Amino acid sequence: MSVQSAIKRKTAPDIRARKNGEPIVMLTSYHAHTAALVDRYCDVILVGDSLGNVMHGFETTVPVTLDMMILQGCAVMRGSQHALVVVDMPFGSYEASKEQAFHSAVRILKETHCGAVELEGGARACRRGRRNSSAATVISHP
Repeated sequence: MSVQSAIKRKTAPDIRARKNGEPIVMLTSYHAHTAALVDRYCDVILVGDSLGNVMHGFETTVPVTLDMMILQGCAVMRGSQHALVVVDMPFGSYEASKEQAFHSAVRILKETHCGAVELEGGARACRRGRRNSSAATVISHP
């Protein structure tokens, strides 16, 4: 029998339950070291597609690929133990169809073990996210 206690990671339903209640602290991280430093102080860690600007020197986030997001999402998951980790779905990974959105979201979830994926685009993205929501927690914003 193990004497180690299980570490409980925050989930999307945990965060949703705090709506209109206690403020939620959300920070961005792109690698394990930063994730380990901020993990105890925040509820959500976002692996944003802004990693293209910050880490790779791109002028926009358009060149960011799904593989880049998965690589950095894995790193953040290794550094974090408590926070809900949310990985952005980059431009071009969900706009073509609901099926493309679903497959991209599933790939991110399976390969990173993150708790949610995020996509931008308001109402249109929400429609895409509805298909995904049975298999994943999808966060969308305009």
